[in-house]
Amino acid sequence: MNSSTIFRFLIPLAATLCLILVHSNPAYSDDDVYDVLQDYDLPVGLLPDGVIGFRLDRTTGKLSVSLSENCTFSEGKYQLKYESKVKGYLSSGKLSSLEGVSMKFPDVWMNIVEIFRRGNSINFSVGTGKAAFPMEYFEESPQCGCGMNCGPRQARKLMANS
Repeated sequence: MNSSTIFRFLIPLAATLCLILVHSNPAYSDDDVYDVLQDYDLPVGLLPDGVIGFRLDRTTGKLSVSLSENCTFSEGKYQLKYESKVKGYLSSGKLSSLEGVSMKFPDVWMNIVEIFRRGNSINFSVGTGKAAFPMEYFEESPQCGCGMNCGPRQARKLMANS
């Protein structure tokens, strides 16, 4: 075989291999991120409504979630903020090395670095301390602006401010 014959054979082979690798990459998923959370034994309410995309490498657990914009809402005495890009590592019952999620209590913003499930509670760790909440608080995803308290009156107020 001469060199031109080898190149005519190798180029289509290389192109085919590239296509196979791109389409079999475990980092991309067609699943819904809320379904993925449940697959990892976590509730859907850990992320607010409005996720526009996500990437999960199922081999390493590296997770990146995109929201259409920053999201802030209050729940009781806590104020929560999600940046438009949230990153971390997902494993069974746990989100670790979190970036892009913070909590204000009472007047200080603290980064939430880990969220984990222990029995029927969800624990939020800010590094120096943690807070535990009943699992049922996270059965539904909160909405930006009003959290879980989005009644018709609040929804009208949000639409007027949009």
